[in-house]
Amino acid sequence: MVLRREPTARQRRLGLELRRLREAAGLTATEAAALLGANRVQITHIESGLTGVSEQRLRRLKSHYACTDEDLIAALALMATDRTRGWWDEYRGVLPTPFLDLSELEHHATFLHDVAILYVPGRLQTADYARAVFSSRMPRLTEEEIDLRVQHRMARQEFDDVPHDVVIHEAALRIRVSDRKVARDQLEKLLERSEADHVTLRVIPFDVDSFGKASSTMTYAGGPLPRLDTVVRDAPHGVVFMDAEAQLDTYRTNFRMVTAVSLEPARSRTFIHELAREL
Repeated sequence: MVLRREPTARQRRLGLELRRLREAAGLTATEAAALLGANRVQITHIESGLTGVSEQRLRRLKSHYACTDEDLIAALALMATDRTRGWWDEYRGVLPTPFLDLSELEHHATFLHDVAILYVPGRLQTADYARAVFSSRMPRLTEEEIDLRVQHRMARQEFDDVPHDVVIHEAALRIRVSDRKVARDQLEKLLERSEADHVTLRVIPFDVDSFGKASSTMTYAGGPLPRLDTVVRDAPHGVVFMDAEAQLDTYRTNFRMVTAVSLEPARSRTFIHELAREL
């Protein structure tokens, strides 16, 4: 079987979950391969996302691993048989893979939670705001690279119907990534998007107490099961996808904490409206 040159985050996640099931069963890759009539390298390739796995083989592994979580197996089987070619595939080879992985993650998410401290979340940005953000990146991007990133970011917003809870700190609302017009237009867009039925927008003002312990920027994407949730964070070396149960628990708690200290949606809209009037 031809190996994938660059597995997607979703393909890697499927392999990782299969490895977790194998390890929970106390089996080595060699032992699992023998039960499947395969070799150790094939199991390694499946668990690293370099090759796919059929639903039949997946269910055989489930039996060998004594997994009784039928909901989990059904979700993994859906991942294994999914042949979706999403809109993001047109950017393959011209944008870094994390951009495509994020789009795929959002496409399959059951809900999204965003916590934004310094920048408005990408799915709520105007094109001019996004351009200003990408133009400030170091090392510098070319105009063509910036154009592609802005196009991709705007395309993400065209497929925006998943329940989306957003908590934005006042800092992100006040920092001007460009000029007054861009800032005002961005606030107006936030007000417009906050009226959508599937969007819940809350603001954390500067003067709120007890915020420091909950100040982590993140995107939390819900999976078909809590175990299959994913956290996405920007790091100095690039975008990081996190899915260990301890990490998921930490960021679930984080989102509850920031929500608890934020303004209610109606007050948040009033707050943003007042900021826009200042401009």
